[in-house]
This record gives sequence, C-alpha cells and structure tokens, in this order.
Amino acid sequence: MRRNMKQMVRDIIGSPRRRAVPVLTSPGIEWIGAKPREVFQDGALQFRCIEALAAETPSDMLVTFMDLSVEAEAFGAPVSYSDYENPTIAGKIVSDATEIAALALPEIGAGRTGEVLRCAELCGRRLDRPVLGGMIGPFSLAGRLADMTEMMILAAVEPETAMALLEKTSDFLMKYALALREAGVDGLLIAEPAAGLLSPEMCAQFSAVYLRKIVAAVQNDEFMVVLHNCGNAAGAQIPELLSVGAAALHLGNATDLAQAGTLVPRNVLLMGNVDPVGTLKEGTPEVVYARTADLLRKMAGYPNYVLSTGCDVPPGVSRENVRAFFQALEDYNRGVQSTVRG
Repeated sequence: MRRNMKQMVRDIIGSPRRRAVPVLTSPGIEWIGAKPREVFQDGALQFRCIEALAAETPSDMLVTFMDLSVEAEAFGAPVSYSDYENPTIAGKIVSDATEIAALALPEIGAGRTGEVLRCAELCGRRLDRPVLGGMIGPFSLAGRLADMTEMMILAAVEPETAMALLEKTSDFLMKYALALREAGVDGLLIAEPAAGLLSPEMCAQFSAVYLRKIVAAVQNDEFMVVLHNCGNAAGAQIPELLSVGAAALHLGNATDLAQAGTLVPRNVLLMGNVDPVGTLKEGTPEVVYARTADLLRKMAGYPNYVLSTGCDVPPGVSRENVRAFFQALEDYNRGVQSTVRG
C-alpha cells in the first residue's frame, strides 16, 4: 500500500503528539532466537525481526537493518560475519585510479542486496505502518571499497580520483534506491556517517552533491528520504546536509540536537539522538527513561522533531530498556495532551 509520505511529514509537524522512529532493528535478532550471522544473510529472517519489533513497539515507522557492509560486498569487498554483532568489511578492493577505473558496478540483487530487497518487499506487503529501507551513502561506501583513511587522503590530495570512485558508488546506489522503492518500502534511511569526518566544504564536494542526485531520483510524495549522519562534525555541516533535499535529517548523539534545530527549517524533520550504546544497551531502564525524557523536554520547542536513537541500536539491548524508551515518550505525550486540553 502506497502512503502519502509528504502529508505524513506535515501531519507530524502539525501535531502536538511527539512521534518516535528509533533505528531499533537489531534487538529483534535475539527476540526471534536467531544469530546475527544468520539474519544478515537472509531477507526473510530480517523481516521476522522487524515483524517482531512491530508487534512489541509503537514505533511510528519501522526501519530495515542498517548494515553498512551489504553494498560494499556486492562490489566484491570481503566481509567478516559474527554470531554477536553486525558484519564488517574485512579489506579494501581498490587503491588507485587504475583500479577504480576498472571497478565494475554490480547488478542490483548481487550479493546480499537481493536479500535486502526481499526483506523490503515483505515489509511493504505485510506490515501495518510505514517502513524505511536502509542503505549506505556514496562517500561511506567509497571508504569501504578503498579504506576510509585512504579515501580521506584521496579526497584531500587526489580529488579527481576520489570523485571517480564516488561517481561509481553513487551510480550504483541510485539504482539500488530505486529498486528499494519499487520493492514497496515507504522511504529510505541513507546512512552517510563517514561524511561526518569531513569539513563542511569537503562534505559538500564529496558527499552532498552525490546524495542530492540520489534524493532527486527517488523522493516523491509517496517516498521520503531520511539522511543519517552520526559523525562528530555533523553539527557543523547542517547547511550542507540540508542541501541534499531529504525530507528528514537523522543525527547522532555527538551532535547538540537543540543547536541543530535552530538551523533546520520547520518543514524538514529532525530526528535523533538517544545514545544507542551508552544509554540503550549499557544503561538501566531508569537511565534510559531519564535520558529519553530529558531529550524530549530539550526538544519541546521544535515541532519538527522526531524522537529516535542516534544511530542503529546494536544487538543485546534488553526488552526492558526498549520499553523504558517508549514509556518516556508515552508519558511525555500524556503531559502534552493534558496541557493542550487545559
């Protein structure tokens, strides 16, 4: 079922009720009794995790897995799997201009992209609320293909070589984004954390310009794009991130969200940024509740704010902590409604 996501954004901004869209998929792995090694290679199992979360949480939108190894693996990068955490890229596959020129774009469906599309299709058909598909951004993907440190050096001293790789990563990601839209999800969460290492000027040159093309190709009334950047420099990059044209910005816990809110137009959603590890995984339910409630109070003056985590929540987060997160939201909204009625 296609939804009017542009109207949904307007409804969120116009309502006193605060919404929540945490990047909460990985805890579902334990909830269905599986291991990360199994789930990250099986789209049907990924769907079962999201389905379990849909049954147990009141998230206003659901999010597929933020697995930043999928697209690099499709290009041929080696991947290391674990029974306890997300897959990681185990080595680079390009080092110089010659190797970048020879790098072939994978077919959509190559590697595990086919499993991600399978999960997206199941979500679109079977779940009762909007779903955001997960995808890496072009600069972050380039860093996984060439090594992040090497990509930073290329951007600084061989910008034409860096751009040649970015043309390839963004071309592939545009086609992949269109395939995810066709599969039936309602939007896209593009994770571009590596751009948070760049200066604002370099962010514009090596990330935003490529993201803008992807957003322009896929975003419409029925499909929204959320741009995620949890890098330490994201707070200084707000104008560059906004230039991408995404319907929402999703920022990590390194960013002062209230300060960012002064720069984000009220027609663009601002999402984040409860610490997924230090609070949701390592905190007690009481700590989770208190920090979530504090963030909601801090962002009370921003009608475009949507409660979320600062990044994807890792496996191993307890049900009690997840419940505390949503209980803080419920109590906050109850107080807001009482104020409105009064």
